[in-house]
Amino acid sequence: MSVQAPSSVVMIRPNRFHPNPETAGDNRFQSIPDLSAEEVAARAQAEFDGAVAKLREAGVTVHVFQDENDDTPDSIFPNNWFSTHSGGHVAIYPMFAENRRRERRMDVIEMLKTEYRVAEVTDYSGLEPDGLSLEGTGAMVLDHIGRLAFVARSHRADPILLERFCTRFGYEPIVFDAVDESGTPVYHTNVVMAIGTEVAMVGLDMVPGDERRATIVERLEETRRVVIPLSHRQIAEFAGNAIELETPGGLVLALSARALAALDADQIAILEKSVRLVPLDLPTIESAGGSARCMIAGLHLARRPN
Repeated sequence: MSVQAPSSVVMIRPNRFHPNPETAGDNRFQSIPDLSAEEVAARAQAEFDGAVAKLREAGVTVHVFQDENDDTPDSIFPNNWFSTHSGGHVAIYPMFAENRRRERRMDVIEMLKTEYRVAEVTDYSGLEPDGLSLEGTGAMVLDHIGRLAFVARSHRADPILLERFCTRFGYEPIVFDAVDESGTPVYHTNVVMAIGTEVAMVGLDMVPGDERRATIVERLEETRRVVIPLSHRQIAEFAGNAIELETPGGLVLALSARALAALDADQIAILEKSVRLVPLDLPTIESAGGSARCMIAGLHLARRPN
């Protein structure tokens, strides 16, 4: 099993998908499609089904759960409410937006316990009434090799809870500011950077301060990774919202077709030295402010014997 790249993932098929008005205040990546609500939901389901088929064709094990609710527009992004870790550890997170708290579902956790070796589930969701949120691997981009948690400051990543998570799960927090061209803080770290086994892509232009940018690069290069800087334009096209996955045929990088089109030839050549690129068509889903990485909850757990 790859340390950084999971071979199995959980994905949630949406029911009434649409850009979430409760998260629009700080998610500048959102947009409103010029379509009826029914068309938006139908197109999102079709894009989701196509993405699952493409990932399975690439050799990724995908566990699909259907959302049955009418009031969970962001259910397609499960990586925010739970994460999994080597040694059989699972974390459940508190969410910032109230309607996102309804996305948590215990049937997913029970499946993990049944099919994978789960030793412990740590549930932080009870801290929501205290105004604390830490939105999983959206708020944190985890380097499982270097045991680092990269976090862009936002109200979706409470510093107290971040320290508590890092202490319990064995990560060193690397906290930094990240802002778009208008100076607005980025809502989730995983739209700014993606970390693979040999390559990391980072929107370095979005990090104020030469010293902090240098620290991010230095810590990634300590594990002999090549760091690919991404521009503001490329981040806006979701080029940073990618995830490396393991397959029987080797490592792949799942990203959206829009993200791939934003990369230049030199960047693609660097990536293709270690991964095969798997572009997913997600134009409607991306209107909600997330892309391929947000849709995929990786499983860093050992399988139980059949």
